[in-house]
Amino acid sequence: MSKVTKAVDLARIEDATLGAFARVPTSETLDHLVRYLSTWSGSDKLFMIIQYALKIIVPFLHLRARLQHRSGLRKEPVSSVAPRLEKLGSLIGDARMLANIWGLLPIVQWLTNLERNPPPTRKLLTIERLQGWAMLGYYLLEHLYYLVSHSIIPAQLPRPSLSSEPKDKVVNLDTGALSRLSTRFWAVYVFLQLAHLREDHRLLKIRERTLGKSKANTAQAEKEELIRRWDALWSQVIVNLSYLPLTIHWSIEGGLFKNDIWVGLLGLSAALASWRSGWKATAIPPPPAAPVVEPMENEKLALDTTADRVTDADMLAPSEVLSTSDTEP
Repeated sequence: MSKVTKAVDLARIEDATLGAFARVPTSETLDHLVRYLSTWSGSDKLFMIIQYALKIIVPFLHLRARLQHRSGLRKEPVSSVAPRLEKLGSLIGDARMLANIWGLLPIVQWLTNLERNPPPTRKLLTIERLQGWAMLGYYLLEHLYYLVSHSIIPAQLPRPSLSSEPKDKVVNLDTGALSRLSTRFWAVYVFLQLAHLREDHRLLKIRERTLGKSKANTAQAEKEELIRRWDALWSQVIVNLSYLPLTIHWSIEGGLFKNDIWVGLLGLSAALASWRSGWKATAIPPPPAAPVVEPMENEKLALDTTADRVTDADMLAPSEVLSTSDTEP
C-alpha cells in the first residue's frame, strides 16, 4: 500500500471520527440559545429557572418518599435525592448573588443616562428617579449582606468616634436585618414599576388610537412594533406581580408564606416570563421587506417614538434574597 493510499485512508478515518459533527445540522435555535446565554441576563434567568424549579421539585420528592414509606415501598420516609438537589439550588442562589456583585454599576449608568435622556412625561421621570435611588439602596445593602454572611466583612465593626477615648462600642451587622432592609428597597422598586407600567399602558393606548386613524404606508410597521410593545408590557406585568408578594415575604420577619413552595411558584413564574422577554429581545429580526414607493404620498405619520416606551425593568431588577432563612431571626 502506497503512502498516498495510507494518507487517504487516515484522512477518511479522521473525517468519520473527529469530524463526526459535520453530519450534525446547524440549528438557529442553538445559535439563539448561545447568543442569549452569552449575556449576563440570559445566564441569570436560566439559573433562576433552575433554582425555583428545584424549590418545587424538592418538596414533591419529600412528599413522594413519605407516601412510598406509608405504602411499604420505601424503608425510610426521606428522599435521598432531595438534599442533593436542595444543595444545588443553594449553590445556584449563591452564585447568582455573587455574579450580581457589580449591580451598582448599571444603576449608576441608568441614573446618569436618565438625566440626559429623560422619559416623555414628568411622571415617568419621577418614577424612574425614585426607582434608581431605591436600587442604589438595595445593592449597597445586598452587597454588605453577602460579604458579612460569608465572613469577608466581620459582623462587628468598631463604632466611629471623633474623641480620643477608647472605642469600646461596636456596630453589629445582623445579616437578617440587612436582608430584610435591602428587600424593602427592592419592594419599593417593584411598586414603582407597577405604576410605571400603568403609565406605559396609557401611552400605548394613545399611540394605538393614533395609528388606528392613520393611512400612511408606514402604519403597518408601526402597528407590528406596537404589538411587540404590548407583549413586552404584559410580560413585565407578570414579572412584577410575581415579584411583589416575594419582596413582601422577604421584607418581614418570619416571612409571609409558611410553605416554601409558594416562593418556588412565584419565582418560577417571574423567571419564565423574564426568560421569554429576553429570548424575544435577542432574536435576530427578519430582513425588512422592500418598501412600497408610491408616486404621490401626502400623508406622513409624525409620532414621538419615545412617548410609549416600555422599560425593560427586569434588566435592572436585582436578584432576589435567596433564602427565607436569611430573613428569620
